[in-house]
Amino acid sequence: MLKTAVALLKSIVSSARLHLYAWLSLISQVLIVVTGGLVRLTASGLGCPTWPKCTAESLTTVPAQGYHGVIEFGNRLLTFALLVIAVLTLISVLRSSSRKHLRLTTPSVILFLGIPAQAVLGGFTVLTHLNPWLVGSHFVLSGVMIACASVLVWRVKQVEPQVVPQAVYALSPALTVFGAITVVVGVLVTGAGPHSGDASSARNGLNLDVWQHYHSYPAYLMLILLLVQVVWLLRAKTQASAPVMRISWIFLGVALAQAVVGVVQARLGVPPLLVGLHMAGAATLCSLITFNYLATRAK
Repeated sequence: MLKTAVALLKSIVSSARLHLYAWLSLISQVLIVVTGGLVRLTASGLGCPTWPKCTAESLTTVPAQGYHGVIEFGNRLLTFALLVIAVLTLISVLRSSSRKHLRLTTPSVILFLGIPAQAVLGGFTVLTHLNPWLVGSHFVLSGVMIACASVLVWRVKQVEPQVVPQAVYALSPALTVFGAITVVVGVLVTGAGPHSGDASSARNGLNLDVWQHYHSYPAYLMLILLLVQVVWLLRAKTQASAPVMRISWIFLGVALAQAVVGVVQARLGVPPLLVGLHMAGAATLCSLITFNYLATRAK
């Protein structure tokens, strides 16, 4: 019985499962942004009004808190799932004896340490009654974690350096920078909007209409640069490898969808459903920006 348990444990943390754990890390990091958006958009941010307990007397939600407590506590529970995935990933990496071991250790450690950091930051967010700057920092840290998980996926897959035209190689840093700026300014816009996570929570004081325009400028520049990249890749098809083309097309599709959702939600007064889609799109963009940089610049 003991031998069976040990064999099962070794199988679970086998380096052969790294591919699975890397993708689970990325998917779960995106998912927690989506569930965090659900918390905010349903005004459930203080469904558990304290931290680390859900109430002063209970670790879990209680009936008196209604569905707000269920939603907020459910989001907290997801953190434990992320932690389990991070631990399994890190142990599997440390047990690996291949040459890629060192290249996998750094993103694995960052993902492992980032989860308790997110939990503590989330705790301060609750204790400060959803301070919009802390809420925004929560999302920015998630973006960093998503990017880190994307690096892990790339390295686990052992993707070889990609063949790209020189112009695309040179364009990649600017595209990455404008993509990152777009996400960060989008966080500020969200902090100025009506969806604070709780009716009693303050906003960041920025003018929503003005900052929506500020958000659009780097977003359109990113989109223009991305279109230039795709056109250049099509013109020099023989100089571009398949992964670069595939990532570019997916990146372009998501960026265009984000632009459409962003414009529509601004015209309709930022309805919750569209805001949620936009947040999910932003999380996906964090991954695609990273993959695009790795595909066009990684050596």
